[in-house]
Amino acid sequence: MRIDLHAHSHVSDGTEPPAVLVASAKAAGLDVVALTDHDQTAGWQAAGEAALALGIGLIPGMEISCRSGAGVSVHLLSYLHDPHHPGLLEEIDKARNARIIRARRMVELLAEDYPVDWDLIARHAAPGATIGRPHIADALVTAGVVQTRTEAFSQVLTTRSRYYVGHYAVDAVKAVKLVRDAGGVPVFAHPVASARGRVVGQDTFEQMIEAGLLGLEINHRDNPEEGRQYLRALAKEHDLIVTGSSDYHGTGKPNTFGENTTSVEMLKRIIAAGTGSSPMGMPESF
Repeated sequence: MRIDLHAHSHVSDGTEPPAVLVASAKAAGLDVVALTDHDQTAGWQAAGEAALALGIGLIPGMEISCRSGAGVSVHLLSYLHDPHHPGLLEEIDKARNARIIRARRMVELLAEDYPVDWDLIARHAAPGATIGRPHIADALVTAGVVQTRTEAFSQVLTTRSRYYVGHYAVDAVKAVKLVRDAGGVPVFAHPVASARGRVVGQDTFEQMIEAGLLGLEINHRDNPEEGRQYLRALAKEHDLIVTGSSDYHGTGKPNTFGENTTSVEMLKRIIAAGTGSSPMGMPESF
């Protein structure tokens, strides 16, 4: 059974509508896929309907933008939480609003040097999507500034660029607690992805585990092998769920469905621990 627990639709920074994403997962030979848009659950219904129609399992999820106490960016995957939980909703609303303010300021700075404006960026985002750096990157491609989204991030939108603007993100330990309070299963996404920037230290892992972290996304293309070895030892020590995922974004990234997968045993642990919402269209073995 092929299980991929990390994918983004155009509700956040992917390029496919939720139903199309589910169809792509089915076409790629997956049996189960998770929809984990950034700070959004708006795609759950459409994805669930598509999953039921196509005969593929769907795990409703979300990727929460967080920050450690030391100021390091942390991404937390939440599976099967209650999408109406007030505490969690308050934090993701704050994050989305901060992203909009941040994006507008970045566009203002970029417009000083490149032929881009807010209207151009907005045309690259789906209705209701929170505009972020990926949409700005797509607009830079359209404007002929760069050739690809990846090039935009490495050359123009890097965190070291003068165009980069930070934004609010909930403390990672608080986010873990909120996900658990919402009946969800918190899994640390690509925890040692050093190519993306600074990664957290041992103290942050320990604090998140103490707060209720249940899993680590170990098999991910951005985790270097030496980091994976550390994560495997940590998972064994604390009996954590281990996942593998593609982090699929449609044509927004080179990541392909099923390039990393999660075992049936680990998915069963996620389903057993998640009480805030339910999987959809799961195979009979679940």
